[in-house]
Amino acid sequence: MLKDNFLLELTKQYETPFYIYNGNVIEYKYKQLQNAFANCSNFQVNYAMKALSSIAILKLMHQLGSCVDTVSIHEVKLAFLAGFNADEIFFTPNGTPFHEIKEAANLGVNITLDNIIQIEQYAKLNVGNSIAIRINPNIKAGGNKKITVAKKKSKFGLSISKVDKLHKLIKECGLQIHGFHIHLGSDILSIDSFKNSANVLFSIAKQFKNLKFINFGGGFKVKYKSDDDFININEIGLQLTNAFNDFKVSYNNEHLKLIIEPGKFLVSNSGLFLTEVTTIKDRNIFINSGFNHLIRPMYYDAYHHIRNISNTKISTKKYHIVGYICEQDFFGKSRTLNKPHVGDIICIENAGAYSFTMASNYNSRLRPMELLHYNEETKIIRKKECFKDLVQNQIF
Repeated sequence: MLKDNFLLELTKQYETPFYIYNGNVIEYKYKQLQNAFANCSNFQVNYAMKALSSIAILKLMHQLGSCVDTVSIHEVKLAFLAGFNADEIFFTPNGTPFHEIKEAANLGVNITLDNIIQIEQYAKLNVGNSIAIRINPNIKAGGNKKITVAKKKSKFGLSISKVDKLHKLIKECGLQIHGFHIHLGSDILSIDSFKNSANVLFSIAKQFKNLKFINFGGGFKVKYKSDDDFININEIGLQLTNAFNDFKVSYNNEHLKLIIEPGKFLVSNSGLFLTEVTTIKDRNIFINSGFNHLIRPMYYDAYHHIRNISNTKISTKKYHIVGYICEQDFFGKSRTLNKPHVGDIICIENAGAYSFTMASNYNSRLRPMELLHYNEETKIIRKKECFKDLVQNQIF
């Protein structure tokens, strides 16, 4: 953990607001995953880069040994810039324009598709005869309806009812299926959800020969507050490894690979968002930011722990921490906060995942700076935007 005194010193060097990520926390979480799946002889992590796609973070993931999951052609290109090879990049789009799939295929990355029409289109490209398929298992799991993506009528995944049609299509097109993928959602606490999805995948996978991998996705719930439940990664590693090892024996393929696809699990706890109190109105504490920088509390009703690190005097008063956007942008409602004053530094925790990566220029506001602290060094990894960035692509 980065100490408050260190964070306060940073705010003297760099103008708030800004994000700072602790690379050593990311490294620790990555090693946690490796240890949890240590009994799996052929195991791979695909970092879901949509969680945090800054190139410096991608370089760190590559250094740790991770592959990468991408969902747009631009993420594919960012992965190449970060040093990933084509065989380390997995492209798993959902309803993306087909020209992106065609471009990704020409770049030689791993393609995963989830609907019959695009599988047919892909077969006509003649750029390769091997793809992976994302399956919709009709399993409800996730923190809320916005991050639950594997129910029966979800837009994600090929329905299990269409597997027979997949067999027919493969025979007609001459395609080879080399992997199956599943992703249930985010903030999943139940290990049974993963076990159930594994059973669905295994029942489908056994119908196809010469598979290279089975991808169980991500969505592992992380801790946002002191009394939060969170997933036991060691237990899920043990359960999935045992189930996978048993399947591998029955499938008679010792080279079959187990892949998981975490994003939030790896980077959420690493990130802090440092802001400053600009004014106080009754119990409303205004900070120099808004949901243009951090939309999760407004969009997902997500909880982020919020602290006043400038004042160590304990208070029992409750405040609303609000932003400067011309909307109701609450970072936290009725939060106990050390007594704030204008100029105090407010630290918002768990800001590593789906935070900067979802930032915008709403209200013509500028996106903030990003810093990375790793092995006792702190470096800027993204400059704060300036007004020129806001208008450079506009035509007057």
